[in-house]
This record gives sequence, C-alpha cells and structure tokens, in this order.
Amino acid sequence: MGTGLFPLDDELELLPGGLTPQLQASLVRLGSWMPFEHAARELGWLTRAVVSESVAERLTEAAGTAYVAEQTATVERLEQQPWPEPAGAAVLQISADGAMISLVGKQWVEVKTLAIGPIVRAADGTVRAHALSYFSRRTDHATFRRLALVETYRRGVGTALTVVAVRDGADWLQRFIDFHRPDAIRVLDFPHAVEYLTHASHEAHGAGTAQTSEWIATQAHALKHAGPDPVLAALRDLPAGEQRDTALGYLEPRLAQLQYPIFRAAGYPIGSGIVESANKVVVEDRLKGSGMHWAPASVDPMLALRTIVCADRWEEAWPQISARLRAADHERRQQRRQRATDRRTARDAAAPSDHAPATPTPDTPAPVLVTTSPTTPTPPPSPKTIVNGRPTNAHPWNRRFLPHRPAPPAEN
Repeated sequence: MGTGLFPLDDELELLPGGLTPQLQASLVRLGSWMPFEHAARELGWLTRAVVSESVAERLTEAAGTAYVAEQTATVERLEQQPWPEPAGAAVLQISADGAMISLVGKQWVEVKTLAIGPIVRAADGTVRAHALSYFSRRTDHATFRRLALVETYRRGVGTALTVVAVRDGADWLQRFIDFHRPDAIRVLDFPHAVEYLTHASHEAHGAGTAQTSEWIATQAHALKHAGPDPVLAALRDLPAGEQRDTALGYLEPRLAQLQYPIFRAAGYPIGSGIVESANKVVVEDRLKGSGMHWAPASVDPMLALRTIVCADRWEEAWPQISARLRAADHERRQQRRQRATDRRTARDAAAPSDHAPATPTPDTPAPVLVTTSPTTPTPPPSPKTIVNGRPTNAHPWNRRFLPHRPAPPAEN
C-alpha cells in the first residue's frame, strides 16, 4: 500500500502513530515525570490503552526533540529579526548552575540550568522568587548562553526594571550575565561565600571543634549584617595556610558582590536556592535515578520537557510541540511519496520499449524485417439468451442459479 497524504489528519490534528492526540499527550506528560515503564503502565491503568515501554520512550523523546527544535528556531528568529520583548517584572532574579548526570557507559557530564522568577517580599520581611521557569541543556557555556535567550526573552529579562543575578563566582556565569543583562546586580551566593570561610576555619582550628563552629557562626553573622570588611579582616588574622589564602584570593576581588546588608535592605535575595532547587527538581529527579544512564541524544529532549512540566507550562507548550510533530510527519510522508515517484520514473526509463527496433552492432548484420499479415482468431459466437421470447440457460437470470452447470450450446 502506498503512503498518501490525508488532509483530514491535519484537520483533526492527528499525530503520527496509533494513539489519539489526547492519549499521546498524556503518555508524553507521564514520560516526562516518571520512568517510561511506569508511564506506559500508568497510562494503561488510567485509560485502558495498551502501550509498551519502548513506545513511551520513543514518543516522549520525539516530543522533547520537537520542543528543542522549536526553541532553537525561536532563538534563530530572534537573532535575525527580534520582536518586542515582553515587559519584565519590577525585580527579577536569574540564577544558573550545573548538575551532573550519567550517560551510557557511565560517563558523567554537566547539565546547565537557568532559573528565572520575579521577587516578592513576604509579610515577615523575607524575600523570595516565585512563578519560576527554567531552561536546561547539556552543552558548552557559549551555546547555553545563546540558546537560553529563548527563556530570558520570554520572561522579559531585558525589560525588567531590576535584575538580580545570584550565583557562584564561576567565569562562565559572569559571561552569561554580561550577555543577557550586563547591568544586572551581581550577588555572590551567600552560602557559597560562607563555604570558603568554613574551609579556612577547618584548616586553622580543626574540623568539628567548638572553636571552629564559633568562628564560622560569628563571621557568617557579620558578613550578612555588617558586610565583608570585618570578615576579611578576621580571615587575614588566621594563621597562614592554603585554605586561608584561597578564601582571600576568591573573596577579595568580589567585594561588590558581598554587600549583603545593602542587598537585604533593598529587598534582593542573597542565595541561589532557586537554581539549586532546579538542579534537583528539573534535572536529577528524572535524569539521575538509580541505574539511569542516558544516550547523549536523549538528554536535551528530556530536559526540554522537564522545564515545561516543572514550571506548569504544559498548556502553553504542547500545541507548539504537536504542531511541529505533525509538520515533521507531513514532510516525511511527502519525501517517501517523492522517493516512490522517483523510483517508478527511473524504472520506467530503464525498461526497454516493446516497439523500439533492435540496434545492430558492428559485428552483427542488421536483421531482415519480414512483414506478415497477422491472423486474428475469430471468437466463438455467444450463446443466445432469449429464444421464442423465453430466457435460455445462458441468460444471466438462470446462470446465477446454476453456478456449476456448463453453459448450453448456442441454438440455431
């Protein structure tokens, strides 16, 4: 049977495969939350639809691949001809970080994730980011920085009144901020700064000692409420050592990012908990399960779907995914149809013509054509069906009731 194009498929918004659009969407959503085996089982329990683990895996990753392609295409359009950026929040937090997952062959690789959300102040004075959204990929720093434009643009990072970038001091994160919002207020993650103080105290006073605990608590309180100057002074007073010198070398060049009393007074967050939570929720909860080792080509599709379901953006994103799946299937069918047409054309061109005369070779004399008058055999006369106004056995009315009887001879 040939492969055709059915306009009704597009009118009904059918997707490739044997499942209805709603069943396929449900299966992909389940596969985004849980292992494929469990997703297939849960779909069967909920809907009585029977699907295999391999079908759940194939359809889920195909949907994720479609969304990766959709986001990449959006970035390319923005780079060529950007449209007006949506209005951002009054104060917006962005934080990015990396997490490790295992590929097939037990090769550990880093997945980078961006978390974005507007900042609100609670009644007790604490501040936090809410309505979080994410972008996540397994790629190099430069590519991640570029592709994340699809989410920073959507959330209005460029139009927000104030953007607070809370992160550790990695160089790639500095370049990330320079690219997306160079005037962002840069805050060194407070627990990250305290970690350097802790290592220095362990070296000077011993890990787990009362003196270490007291020194760390005193310096952490001073850093949050008085700023970096007294803390750096106390750090310099410690005995010289590798950890003390490392802490000074890391913190002293970042004084502007350590002004925690000023940040807190302005209502800015001082911790990058939103991206640390994203590493766990978006990445590790689905891609770092016990015994999980992912094929490289499967990682980004799964990450793309995770950013949708974890940010509760399914209703917004699924129509884009399904439209791209239908378009890709339509193109595949057209290509198969064209290949079949090309094969028929080539086969017809290669077949010898029944009317073409044989071409003599130099060593073979040309054949002598002899023209004869063809004799066409005369077909036997058809038996009569009506004789004297009555139907004979050859009449169709009688033949259908006498299927095994031979036709009668023709009557004269």
